[in-house]
Amino acid sequence: MVSLRQPRDIPQILLSVVFLALIITACLWIIQPFILGFAWAGTIVIATWPVLLRLQRLLFGRRSLAVLVMTLLLFLLFVIPVALLVNSLVDGSGPLIHDITTGSFTLPDFAWLNSIPFIGAKLYGAWHSLLDMGGTAIMAKVRPYIGATTTWFVGQAAHIGRFLLHCGLMLLFSALLYWRGEKVAYGIRYFATRLAGRRGDAAVLLAGQAIRAVALGVVVTALVQAVLGGFGLAISGVPYATLLTVVMVFTCLVQLGPLPVLIPSIIWLYWTGDTTWGTVLLVWSCVVGTMDNVIRPVLIRMGADLPMILILSGVIGGLVAFGMIGLFIGPVLLAVSWRLYDAWVHEVPPPPDNPDQVLAVLEESDDESEQAAK
Repeated sequence: MVSLRQPRDIPQILLSVVFLALIITACLWIIQPFILGFAWAGTIVIATWPVLLRLQRLLFGRRSLAVLVMTLLLFLLFVIPVALLVNSLVDGSGPLIHDITTGSFTLPDFAWLNSIPFIGAKLYGAWHSLLDMGGTAIMAKVRPYIGATTTWFVGQAAHIGRFLLHCGLMLLFSALLYWRGEKVAYGIRYFATRLAGRRGDAAVLLAGQAIRAVALGVVVTALVQAVLGGFGLAISGVPYATLLTVVMVFTCLVQLGPLPVLIPSIIWLYWTGDTTWGTVLLVWSCVVGTMDNVIRPVLIRMGADLPMILILSGVIGGLVAFGMIGLFIGPVLLAVSWRLYDAWVHEVPPPPDNPDQVLAVLEESDDESEQAAK
């Protein structure tokens, strides 16, 4: 009996693939305005899910009350401060950009260097020698780049309407995810299992660990350090404290810490003669600058340990790609990808430490092949 195989219907397969691609593209096009807000909300919900469960137990097991409290906390402790910081960044940096772009911004005289014992006069003379040798010309060449860079950073924060829209979407999606978090998580795991079996389910769990590690160990630590540093600046009377707090958020996210902002502020206070508040800010900076060594390890243990180069690349790349929201989404995406890659690589035994062993095995197999051929 001859078994006749049905020929493959190539046009049908091709048209089916094209139709599915069109459907997926259309769906992504429709939900494109909500993707960033949903990703932001998902990151926050995954990081704060244990807090929701604890609140639910305290509120007599009522999920609705716990969701209401968590949404209010996000609005009061996250959305309002970020919106105020962005507004202050735009408003407070206007005079600085005007001075830079109009050419009225000049290098400082640093006359206070003369008050430093022993080396003050030498430092003052060296600084003015640099100015006489072309410091003004150097400033004239650098000023356009400084102005363009500053304008770009402010332009990223100037999209206040779009940013606040994403904040509103983040609150809405966070409330929905808090309300039906278990079902959403199970649906994602089910879809991943359908795609790749148990490996897909494990990938989803690893991604959750990476998200929690970034959100808790990096973002929360940066926000705590920046807010405390900004509090010290405001109490000490440093001008543009809110604007400097925004800068500290960025420096903390890129793992430089708050000291690049706090140290010049301390120098400025001593320079203006306010030695009392300069000393207070110096002591406060020592506390805030070392706080991450205590907070970050505790929070990262709740998620997964990640290379700092991923965090740095994610923060800068996310800022360029997505704007202000990219400060949070960028490191999360790279962290998830790294965790999945690391798990996939470690599914096989590691190679021998001694490369000579590998070469010896290859030579033995080549000799055996030659003997078999003879």
